[in-house]
Amino acid sequence: MFKCMFKHMNLRGTLTKTLTIRDEVYNKLASIKKKDESFSELFERLVQGSDSLEALKHLRGAVEFRDKKKMIAEIETLRSERRQ
Repeated sequence: MFKCMFKHMNLRGTLTKTLTIRDEVYNKLASIKKKDESFSELFERLVQGSDSLEALKHLRGAVEFRDKKKMIAEIETLRSERRQ
């Protein structure tokens, strides 16, 4: 596993976020990252102009879920609550 630290700027200052991704995902991202581009800039470029569904399709396979059934149930619950 590869851990990647990102600095995030908001109104309260700089926050650092840690993302854990598989080595093969890191290697794929590193191969498409431009020479002088940060990983934050790469992620922004990948999702910029995409709708949420397209962004998720690009990231498919990059995340492993521990309890997929529980996650799907939570999503379905939230969707039904929004529709009411």
